[in-house]
Amino acid sequence: MAIRVTPNLLKSFRSQLTRAWSSTPSSLPVLPLNFDDKPEPDSEPIVAKRPQTQTQQGSILDFDDTQKLFSSVSTTMLLKSSIVLNSAAIDHVVNLGIWIMRSKLIETPVLREIILGCVKRSFYEQFVAGKDLEETGLTIRKIWDDAGLRSMLNYGLEHAHDNQSCDKNFQAVLETIEYTKYLPPSSASFVIVKISAICPIGLLERLSDLLRWERQNPSFHLPWKQNTLPIFSDISPLYHTLKRPNPLTLEEEKDLELAQERLTKLCQRCSELNVPLTVDAEDTKIQPGIDYLTYKSAIEFNKLGSNVPIVYATIQTYLKDAKERLFLATKAADKMGLPMGFKLVRGAYMSSETKLAASLGFESPIHDSIQDTHNCYNDCASFMLDNIVDGSGRLAATKARDLGIGRENDRLQFAQLYGMSEALSYGLKNAGFQVSKYLTFGPVEEVIPYLLRRAEENRGMLSSSSLDRKLMG
Repeated sequence: MAIRVTPNLLKSFRSQLTRAWSSTPSSLPVLPLNFDDKPEPDSEPIVAKRPQTQTQQGSILDFDDTQKLFSSVSTTMLLKSSIVLNSAAIDHVVNLGIWIMRSKLIETPVLREIILGCVKRSFYEQFVAGKDLEETGLTIRKIWDDAGLRSMLNYGLEHAHDNQSCDKNFQAVLETIEYTKYLPPSSASFVIVKISAICPIGLLERLSDLLRWERQNPSFHLPWKQNTLPIFSDISPLYHTLKRPNPLTLEEEKDLELAQERLTKLCQRCSELNVPLTVDAEDTKIQPGIDYLTYKSAIEFNKLGSNVPIVYATIQTYLKDAKERLFLATKAADKMGLPMGFKLVRGAYMSSETKLAASLGFESPIHDSIQDTHNCYNDCASFMLDNIVDGSGRLAATKARDLGIGRENDRLQFAQLYGMSEALSYGLKNAGFQVSKYLTFGPVEEVIPYLLRRAEENRGMLSSSSLDRKLMG
């Protein structure tokens, strides 16, 4: 006989788990809402009360009926998610996990097998969709059949250092694109690529240095540079490049051509299969080079006069210059008659960005407070929604309704990380919007950087809302 896990049982478990790790359970961080892989931009925490909840005034999302909200999720999965998410909210657990993964313990064969086994059965299974396309395909079909959720496919590859690695990564992304042919129609919303996976990271650093120097010295000539959209605003950080960089060598120019060929082939195949390609943002040290290659490809593949782009860029709104860069790029694209799509996220490199700026004696490019990031995110989401009329959870959903944007409109889509913000995903879907889960996949060894970044960058944000954990309870 099946046994349904009750709210009291889950609450009892959470309290025991908390007491085991913390002497102050009342201060336990909790799970945030997320748009794609970043926290929701609501300016205040969302508190869900049980057994009754109050729907926020003016909101079109209903979190009251939790049985309906999680109807497509099994009791076992709810219990497991509750365990993992509560563990991820405890600093001691996260600190210990990060220390172990970065220590020499992982280099010992026996310990490595034990450690990776533990990771795989907990955080990996919660946040990663599968080890390969076959396993990930099962996940895609399940969330599509059970809940009508679409998938953004991201093979967890990044930071290649040579052309051989780039070629291997390119092939993996291309296979991901090809795999969409075998999925249920409309179940795959995007394929994701990180430019650092198909262009050597050393070359991206060189491109970014040269682009920053050109920004500071307009007479500085870059013979390899082709047509693009604005990459910088007046407040963009330029401290990474403090002296004039040397021009690209002939070998570097050849490597750049190879990187552009890889991206072009990916865009071309996405265009043929009508599957949009989203280029993820990375850290500011290499972001100018990423934006250059992304915008160059968008100009080539996003058809003039069309409302649906093939190539999408990503804006990280925790950066102080995010809003201005979004405005400038959109204005330039509009002037060209070019459809340009953007994925809005909070940002995933907070610790490293702040440390790098401090080491060079400069102010962090990250907003000074989470509220400033909320405000920037909201402004960018409102700007994008206004542009659709002539994204971002409850705020965007309500604003879309107020602006008369139909829920079936392909130009507005919502997404959250796989394994996180389930309540928001189901709430948006139940309200009739197009919703995707950002599915990272790959062998556990290859996605460790992704998992570490989720742990390191999101644990602080986990205290901003208790919605998922309370609703799951």
